Amino acid sequence: MTQRITESSSNHDDLDKMTTRELLEGINSEDQTVPSAIQKIIPEIEAFINDCYDRMALGGRLFYIGAGTSGRLGIVDASECPPTFGVEHDLVIGLIAGGDSAIRKAVEFAEDDRSQGWKDLEAYNINELDTVVGIAASGTTPYVLGALEEANNKNILTAGITCNPGSPLDTLAQHSLVAVVGPEFVTGSTRMKSGTAQKLILNMISTSLMIKLGRVKGNRMVDMQLSNNKLVDRGIKMVQNALGITYQEAEALLKEHGSVRKAIDSQ
Repeated sequence: MTQRITESSSNHDDLDKMTTRELLEGINSEDQTVPSAIQKIIPEIEAFINDCYDRMALGGRLFYIGAGTSGRLGIVDASECPPTFGVEHDLVIGLIAGGDSAIRKAVEFAEDDRSQGWKDLEAYNINELDTVVGIAASGTTPYVLGALEEANNKNILTAGITCNPGSPLDTLAQHSLVAVVGPEFVTGSTRMKSGTAQKLILNMISTSLMIKLGRVKGNRMVDMQLSNNKLVDRGIKMVQNALGITYQEAEALLKEHGSVRKAIDSQ
C-alpha cells in the first residue's frame, strides 16, 4: 500500500510559530472538510444500516471494535444507547484493544495482537445474527483486522470505518465505509479529523438503527432513561406537548407510568 493518507504531511507548516488565532482557524478550516467527506459515502452507510437492521430486528446485536481513539469512540457511542433509547446494555457493545483499562490509559502493543479481537468477541457468544463494525483510521490495526477476518469466516456481517482507501480494512470489510478526510492538522494525529469522521458515522449508524427499531416517536426520545432531574424535566415536557396538558398533569402521568412512552400511550 502507498503512503496512508492519514499519515501524509499536514497542509499547514510551522505550527509552533502560529498565534493562538492562527492555530484555531487552521484547525477549524480542516474540520469543515469532514462532513462533506461523509456525505460522499452516505449510500454505503445506508446499505450497511439496512443490512444491520435486518439482523437486529431478529434479535442480533451490534459490536464496535477498535484500538485507541477508535476504540474509545465506539465505546462512547455504544454506552449512550441505553440512556438515550432505553435499550439493554448488551444490544450495542463497544470493545477496545487492551480491555476497559485502555479507555483511560493506552495499553502498549495491545492493538498489534491479531487474535485478541476475535477472542474478545467470543466472550459474548457472538453469532450469525450479530454485526461487527471495525473502526480504524489507518485501516491497518491488527486487533481489528483479525476480528473482522474471523467474523467473515463465521458468516457474521461486518463493516469497517476507516479514512484510508485501499487499506486492509477497506478490503476486508463486507461494508467498507471510507471517509477520506485528508491529512491531519498535526501530521498523523488521527484523533482529529479522522476521529471526528468516525464519531459522525457512528452517530448516523446508532441513531438510524434505533429509530428503525422503534425507539423514537416523532422526533422524541420516548424510551430515554429518566436518570437525572434534567431528563425528568425533559420527559415531562415531552408528555405535556404530546398530550396538550399542563406541566403538573404531565408530571403526575410520568411519575405514575415511569416512562415517556407509557405515559403518552396511557391516554
